[in-house]
Amino acid sequence: MKNTFSDSKQIREVSTFYELVNLNFQGDINAVCWYRNLVGDFKEIVDKLQLKENVTEVSVEDLLALKLSEEGNLARDIILSDIQLLTDFGALPSLNLLKNYERDEELDFISTDVYSYHIDRSPIETDTFLCTYHGPASDILPHDQVEQKIWIPEIREELKKLHDGPEAEFENFLEDYFFDLHYQPKPDAKPVNLGSGHLWRLAVDHPTQQVLPCVHRAPVEKEGEYRLLLIC
Repeated sequence: MKNTFSDSKQIREVSTFYELVNLNFQGDINAVCWYRNLVGDFKEIVDKLQLKENVTEVSVEDLLALKLSEEGNLARDIILSDIQLLTDFGALPSLNLLKNYERDEELDFISTDVYSYHIDRSPIETDTFLCTYHGPASDILPHDQVEQKIWIPEIREELKKLHDGPEAEFENFLEDYFFDLHYQPKPDAKPVNLGSGHLWRLAVDHPTQQVLPCVHRAPVEKEGEYRLLLIC
């Protein structure tokens, strides 16, 4: 197996789905990659799917209804297999055809959309799984290359003005509106792009998590190019 991501101390590569879901996060490792070189024409699937909204969920029935070439069939079989593997594991995978996500333009001093580096949080024990089959892929960064936005002095001051309430309730305000989930990359940050075809498992912030959650962001989509993303 080619260790494309071996230079990153936060990533562990595996070669099977079993290893992907059973490897324990520990130390700096908060991202696991089932590294794969997929065969098949995923662009054909994207071209034949119908975009109904900027983010369109694609059902198994939608996939099965497509008339595809041999290469397209190979790609569809891989997607269906991934969906089945994750479903059998107990996850709820969603296949999305993406033009773009909604942008957060309400505040000019802080961004809290998925294009901003952020962590996922859950009240229950879970992980984030994702695979980009077509189009640009997400980036991740280790915690020593980011700074939590709520601790950047000028942003914190603006957030205090926005809160305009008792100091004792400020931290709760930051959590309630998810400001504490977002991070600013440091000037020397070196993002790792998750690439195409690999199935990833990223650590989520929850009470039983033993490692820091994985900081990641969605890519800015290219004009006229859609993403095909499996996520749960």
